Amino acid sequence: MAVLAGGRGARLGQPKPLAELGDRALICHPLAAARESAMPAVVVAKPGASLPRLGCEVLVEPETPLHPLCGVVAALELAERRGYRSVVAVACDMPFLTGPLLAWLASHGERERALVPRVGGHLQPLLARYPASQRPALQAALRQGCSLHDAVRRLDAAIPGEAQLARFGDPPRLCFNVNDAEDLRAARELLAAAPRAPASR
Repeated sequence: MAVLAGGRGARLGQPKPLAELGDRALICHPLAAARESAMPAVVVAKPGASLPRLGCEVLVEPETPLHPLCGVVAALELAERRGYRSVVAVACDMPFLTGPLLAWLASHGERERALVPRVGGHLQPLLARYPASQRPALQAALRQGCSLHDAVRRLDAAIPGEAQLARFGDPPRLCFNVNDAEDLRAARELLAAAPRAPASR
């Protein structure tokens, strides 16, 4: 699994990976979901990115362009070198992902097709599985300056809807991402309102 952390966090006013949510950094939430899924995780970030101490590999993507496709392509290149057929890519600012959802994304459907959920009428290209075989198409889209959504629309992707994601939780919550200070406040409220697991004895 690749956790993409190549953005600048300009709207948030600070590096997204370091934003505090609960008792840990924002990026630690999707990494915890990756551990729950039993998938190995790599963080993909720009050179010199501000990151907390992480217990996983960090892959440095090219300095330019500043584009989420840059991280996806870098993760796919690494996957190919290591003999993996696909990569589950998620944004570092998605704190409510779950391990079962990520494991399902990794294993559901045809391995040679991208798997990109649609929630609230919108594709979720930063909560998706990309096959290594589609790296050339994504590289071409990156060179052409396509948006991430336009690049995904070029793929023959399978598009599960909210009904399929609902078995793992509330789909809008699962796909919630933190773009600015208001989103961070909302995430803190959602986290505080979540039922706590009973303490173990």
